Order: sequence, then C-alpha cells, then structure tokens
Amino acid sequence: MTTRTDAQSPAPHAADIHDVIRVHGARVNNLKDVSIEIPKRRLTVFTGVSGSGKTSLVFNTIAAESQRLINETYSAFVQGFMPTLARPEVDVLDGLTTAIIVDQQKLGADPRSTVGTATDANAMLRILFSRLGKPHIGPPGAYAFNVPSVRASGAITVERGAKKAVKATFNRTGGMCTRCEGRGTVSDIDLTQLYDDSKSLAEGAFTIPGWKSDSFWTVRVYAESGLLDPDKPIRKYTKKEMQDFLHREPVKVKVEGVNLTYEGLIPKIQKSFLSKDKEALQPHIRAFVERAVTFTTCPECDGTRLSEEARSSKIERINIADACAMQISDLAAWVHGLDEPSVAPLLTALGQTLDSFVEIGLGYLALDRPSGTLSGGEAQRVKMIRHLGSSLTDTTYVFDEPTAGLHPHDIQRMNNLLLRLRDKGNTVLVVEHKPETIAIADHVVDLGPGAGTAGGTVCFEGTVKGLRAGGTVTGRHFDDRATLKEALRKPTGALEIRGAQANNLSDVDVDIPLGVLTVVTGVAGSGKSSLIHGSVSGLDGVVSIDQSAIRGSRRSNPATYTGLLDPIRKAFAKANGVKPALFSANSEGACPGCNGAGVIYTDLAMMAGVATVCEECEGKRFLASVLEYRLGGRDISEVLAMSVTEAEEFFGDGEAHTPAAHRILGRLADVGLGYLSLGQPLTTLSGGERQRLKLATHMAEKGGVYVLDEPTTGLHLADVEQLLGLLDRLVDSGKSVIVIEHHQAVMAHADWIIDLGPGAGHDGGRLVFEGTPADLIADRSTLTGEHLAAYVGA
Repeated sequence: MTTRTDAQSPAPHAADIHDVIRVHGARVNNLKDVSIEIPKRRLTVFTGVSGSGKTSLVFNTIAAESQRLINETYSAFVQGFMPTLARPEVDVLDGLTTAIIVDQQKLGADPRSTVGTATDANAMLRILFSRLGKPHIGPPGAYAFNVPSVRASGAITVERGAKKAVKATFNRTGGMCTRCEGRGTVSDIDLTQLYDDSKSLAEGAFTIPGWKSDSFWTVRVYAESGLLDPDKPIRKYTKKEMQDFLHREPVKVKVEGVNLTYEGLIPKIQKSFLSKDKEALQPHIRAFVERAVTFTTCPECDGTRLSEEARSSKIERINIADACAMQISDLAAWVHGLDEPSVAPLLTALGQTLDSFVEIGLGYLALDRPSGTLSGGEAQRVKMIRHLGSSLTDTTYVFDEPTAGLHPHDIQRMNNLLLRLRDKGNTVLVVEHKPETIAIADHVVDLGPGAGTAGGTVCFEGTVKGLRAGGTVTGRHFDDRATLKEALRKPTGALEIRGAQANNLSDVDVDIPLGVLTVVTGVAGSGKSSLIHGSVSGLDGVVSIDQSAIRGSRRSNPATYTGLLDPIRKAFAKANGVKPALFSANSEGACPGCNGAGVIYTDLAMMAGVATVCEECEGKRFLASVLEYRLGGRDISEVLAMSVTEAEEFFGDGEAHTPAAHRILGRLADVGLGYLSLGQPLTTLSGGERQRLKLATHMAEKGGVYVLDEPTTGLHLADVEQLLGLLDRLVDSGKSVIVIEHHQAVMAHADWIIDLGPGAGHDGGRLVFEGTPADLIADRSTLTGEHLAAYVGA
C-alpha cells in the first residue's frame, strides 16, 4: 500500500480545465457578434422575446457545429448519404461535446409510422411474441405490419464449376395485412358523389366537376360507346352493364368516327383525380375529391394493420395487436407481470422503455398511434424516451421548449427529467419561456432586448436570482401574474356538442358559449384536441388555426405567404405603367444570374454547400432595369427589406398609399410580427413566428368562430400580454374565440373555462368543470383549479 508524502494538493489535470463551451463572435441570422461562456455539466436556460436569437445561438450555432464536426469523422462515402451542414458564422467555438438535439419537429407523417416503430418498442414486442407466442408462426418479421409475406419458386442458376439450374423455393412470412398493406385504412370511392343513379346518361347523370353533357372525352364516350344504353337509368343496369360501367378495362370505341378509349368510371376517376397531389388541385376539385373518397377502417384486419396469422398468436390471451392498442401505462403493467426467465433481459428492456413513457407523461398514448398525429410537444417527448435510459455521459442535450403542450401539473415532471440528465454529467441547454423551468436553471442567458434586428445581443448572463434583479424584459416580467377579469362578457348563443366520442372522449355533452373568449384546458392527453378538432373545427364558419407546419422553401417569405406581394406588385405596376410580373423575383423580374434567389448555391457533394451573394444583382434578386421603377421613392428590393412596422407606415398614406397592403400589414403587426422584414425567408422563422404568421393570414377569413391551438407556444412572457389584447379585439369585433391552452395567464383572462380530465388517456375524456375562472378557483376540485389558484395568488 502506497503512502502520500506531499502535503500540498496536486495541480488540476490539464484535461479537467475544459469546463466551459466558449462562443466568440457568433453572427448567425440576427446575432450581433455574440460572445459567451456556457458552463458544462450544468443546466443552462436561454430565454428572451420571440425572435431575439435564442434558436440561432443554441441550434444554428452550437448544436449545428457539433453535428458538423461529428459528421466529418465519417468517411467521404458515408458523408455522401448525410445532410450537408455549413460551418456557422462564428469566430471561435471551443469546448464542444457531442450534441443530441431534441426539437419539436413533428415525427414523419408516413402512414406506416407509429409511436411503437418510432421508439423501437414495437421491435422488442415482435421479438417477445416470436419467442413466447402460441401458436408459433415465425420470426419477429411475422409480427411486423411493414413486412409483406413473400413466396417464390422456380429455377435458379448456380455458377459453381459448371453452370447448372437448380429448383428452389423461397418463403418469408410477414405480418402485413394484404388488403390495406399495413396502413389500417382503405380508401373507397363514394359512388353517390359521381352520379345520380335515378337518371340516365342522356339525362346528365354525372355529378363530377367539369363533366359537361356535350364533352367528347368524358360523358359522350360513355353514352355513345355502344356498351351502355344511354336512355336507361343507371339503377336499372344489369350486373354486366354495371361491371362495364364501373370497372371495364380500357378498350377502343368509335364515337362519330373518332377513335376514343373507353374505360370503367372508377379507374378513370382514379387516374384523372386521385393520382394527383390533393394540395395542387383547384379548390372546387379538391372539395369534390374530399367528398367522393372516404377512408374507412380496413374490414379484414379491423384497423390493426396485421394479418390474421399474426393476430392468432397470443401470450396469455393477448395478441400483438391487442398489446399495441393498449394504453402504454396498462401495457407496462402487463409486461411487468410476465414471468419468463428465458427472455428476462428483453422483458427488462421493454419494461424500462414503457416506464419511460409513463414517467415523461405519455402513458396515455398507445403504441399503434400514428406518429403523424402527435403534437409538437408530444413528438419532442417521444424523442426524449430513447435518451432517458442512455449510458452516455458528458454529452450536450439541446431542448426546444420541452414544456410546450404541458399542463402546469406536468411541468414539474419535465423539470425533474432535465435535472436527471444534468446529474448524469451532461450539459443541458434549454430554450424556454416558462418561468417554472427558468427557475431551475444553474445558468441563464437572456437574449434581446427586442426581436429581429432589435435583438441578437446578450442582455444578461448569470443566475436566476440575478435575472430577477436585472432590468431586462425577461427579468421585469419574470414574476408577472395575470389577474382575473372583473367584467365578463355575456354569451350571445351556444355551440352544442352532444355525445362526443373521438379517441378517449366518453360521450361528452357540452355547450360552448359564443361571442366570448372560451378556454379549453386539462392535462396533456385529457381529450382537449379530440373534443375541439373532432367536433368544432370542421363546421361551417369555423376558422381553425392548428400547429401544423407552414410549407415553404427559401424563396417563400412573409410577403408571398400572406398574399401581401400581390397588391404591392400591382401598385408598382400601376405607378410605372408596366406589368406586375416584373416585380416578382420568381417570374419575369428575376435576376438571371441567381434566378431571383439573391444568392448562388454551389453543391459540393458530401462537403457543405456554399452560398455566395449574387454578383449581378448584389443580393437584391431583381433585374437592374426593374430596380429603376419606383413607388414612393423606393424600389421593390428596398420595400422587401422593410420591416412590417416600416412598411405599414409606408403604405398607409402618401404616394404609396395601398389600402389592400396596409390591411395585411396591420394584421401582421397585430400578432406581434412588426419586426419581421417582408422578404425574410420562411425557413429562418421560429416556430412561434410561423404560428402567428398563420394566425395573421387566417384573420382575413370570414368565419365567425376562431379555434386556436396553444397560441402561446414560443411566446415570451411579455408577448403573452399582446396576444391577450389581440384575442380581446377579435371577440370585441363580434367573433367567438375558442382557445386550447395550458398557460395560466390565458385561463385567467377567459370569460368561460371548459376543463377536461381528470387524468390522461382512459383516465380522462370527461368534462370535470365548466364555468368562469373565478368559479374554477373557488371550486379547486380539479388540477387546473389548484394551479390557477396558486398562479393568481388566491
């Protein structure tokens, strides 16, 4: 045994001094030479108003560079299959560790992707059933709804010495239902939407848009083909005539001496309407397709996606379809109850994965839930599951608003998970607005002071206590608490919902008051979205603004998305006596050097592509001749560089007075996007900015009822106040506003609250309270009531 002789403690090891991530001179998007040091193995929260540069610093600088450096360790061949990442604009980035990004991007909406396939829980279940299922039907693939059964036999040539043909057979047992091909639903064409069977072809039986009675290529080819009696009502057709009418294979027929092709109505409709992208169809054609095509549960597999053989194999009277349809909290209990030493490690791993779902607040989901139907917050928490049991340490976890979509009751649970990741020795970086999560931070970085060009600087860096005492926008609003309204509006009517049963709802009857601000709340998974989107959103006169992503390339910007560019182009064209197409960077006015993009992208295969400013137009996107045309002393590129606030003033009066443009700009300013520039690419907007851009666009619609799904997502404490003012203006203008929301400030501001619960999944789906916020606080019978009472200090 050795003894220490030195009395002094040794100097720290050189490897132990790298305890910070150092960022120097970051200039991504709106960041203005930001330089900070972030402590490692600590929980750091980045906050600031929406658009202040949080995402630019955390995701587009720190996480992006970490991922780029990791990708560079792979061979050039492997890099060719990976996304190419450019080095962010930053002078120094030191002390980076492997970054694991857990963002709010929705999981793939592939119809065959489910919660089970996205988290590998299905893979473990399939192995379990292939080992223990009775009767045994085959390997794990026999229980997979994505694997079709394959059988083949025939001669194969074996080249060993002399070539010879050998008879061979090949079998692979898959679990895919053959009727729906593993989708769980089948599409049927509703024939009543195609024709009126009480009429004959000569009487104009077809009800398909664009099929006129004198059309040579559509109606007349049926009436004059010689295969059908044009004067007989369709309902009196014989079995053979009906087969020819609906399903006949293409054949050549002569109509007035012209050779034409006759084919059955159903294949013709499928080719002409259903083979095209629905979004690309004209509105009246799209409406027809939505009416005519119905997606129904597959009758063969009853929506389970699995073949009959896969469903016949059971463990303790439960087959794999039953297991996937169970609520995950129930499935976890079933797995823990299985006692089979031969698969003990598998049961332990599967049990831990399912327990992670419950722990993270997703125990109400089922493994067969399509992943495309999850909200952004749910998708983010599903991604977290694979990291909770990970043995990795000294990595950097990057989260984008992990509390999005969480009830105040669930936020504490999320906080505990973030602290657990930190305590394992990881660096945890969180972009967040909720004060409950900011409060647990070891280190806070506050960006601002404003949004867009008014932001991009570090206003504060330090502890939560220091933030409270600091004079920043976040510090001033940190302890803000909304108060209950003294005067409540009186309803002008009610929207009756009776017997709502979507998803986990259990025959809910509720009257939603009209003419007031109604907030629908409850814990995550209690049935809020099922109630509102299932029973209200599809009604006439209802404008529904959900959290689905905005489609748009780097050529799209707020001006094109909101329709603002049309009146601006027309105003320029009228003022200069030329055609409007010249003022479009995607049309005649585009600079030929960069095709109107402003930059030239050079693809360097597996290396990061390079974007260089176009030398011909200097990034202005338009032909030099187009920039000579002016309106109010400004050319089109100068107008697109304006912020919404500047443009609102510019188009408000004077020579450039354009009422149509001014109205759209007013709506953008109303939703708090006054700082955005008109020509800023949509790809650079944050999630909160995109949702508010969508809200501004929908505000022009003529609906009487507005449905908003968590509009506070991505909003800073200071911006919530502005949102409440906007909601008040909507209601005061005669609209009815229904908001699905967890934010207590919105609940306190409501005229009427509908609370669902009491729990999630099959523990929820019931109406637990309806009334005013004051009654909810006085009642305190629900989780929402308790948290709202604590929030307003009652």
